[in-house]
Amino acid sequence: MKAAIVQKAGQTPVYGDFQEPTPTAGENRITVTAAAISQVVKSRASGQHYSSSGQFPSVVGIDGVGRLDDGRRVYFILPNAPYGSMAERVVLPAAHCLAVPDDLDDITAAAIANPGMSSWAAYAERARLKVGETVLVNGATGTAGRLAVQIAKHLGAKKVIATGRNVEALRSVAALGADVTIPLGGDETVLEARFKEQFAEGIDVVIDYLWGKSAECLLIAGAKAGAEAVPIRFVQIGAVSGSDIALPSAVLRSSAIELMGSGLGSVPRERFIRSIDGLLRAAKPGGFQIATKAVPLSEVEQAWPQDDSTRRTVFTV
Repeated sequence: MKAAIVQKAGQTPVYGDFQEPTPTAGENRITVTAAAISQVVKSRASGQHYSSSGQFPSVVGIDGVGRLDDGRRVYFILPNAPYGSMAERVVLPAAHCLAVPDDLDDITAAAIANPGMSSWAAYAERARLKVGETVLVNGATGTAGRLAVQIAKHLGAKKVIATGRNVEALRSVAALGADVTIPLGGDETVLEARFKEQFAEGIDVVIDYLWGKSAECLLIAGAKAGAEAVPIRFVQIGAVSGSDIALPSAVLRSSAIELMGSGLGSVPRERFIRSIDGLLRAAKPGGFQIATKAVPLSEVEQAWPQDDSTRRTVFTV
């Protein structure tokens, strides 16, 4: 079968021939129609993601949309290595497949599932977001962050605060439902003061896609300005700004901050899949907006390095 293949860790995928997988008992064979690039897909292809199998050569991609042998349209996730979703066919357990709502097209379903699930699972499984609470999304200008703002509102957040480096992009996030926007960068003292102002008014949940300096500043500001003994659930999802931070121990001793992560390993796989089901069902009724770019899988080598956070590249098969 034709597939997008990474020969060695860190190399750009190339379009070529790969051995077709054979289904066993309890598995579905899917003819793939669409599969999207995501930060996780890029990181696994580089061999650097904590969930990477380390098997090469391998087919890239962790999820997609396709059709079962009986014609039913499904979203699927996490094929077994060395197979991935960016191929003509894929095999995986039936439990890893979800029906795609009739009102959701293949491109949108493939594009929205991974970035949308990142915040949906964080809100539902880790932060346990309640209706009427206040959410801060750190790194709200990328695809996942923009969806995190929309999903927070859909799940009942009273107020959503969005941060990001790109001031123009933050304006568009405000149009998606962010009540307050805070540009990152510049004077750290000024940034901490802005954060402290919001924590003093009350922030219940922080969804962090960046880590790095902005996360340090948020944690310190929350410890200083948050109400005494009132929990702030800080959920770490991504590390776009760096994999490490310097966290003073006093931040945790002097506050009720609950620091946790959300990703493969912190939430049982079946509950992650359940989160995606909820997301797909809510995508149209919730009016979730996501920018996409459809590209034939045969052009993967050219399109791979051009992918960015402004729109989701979806390969069509």
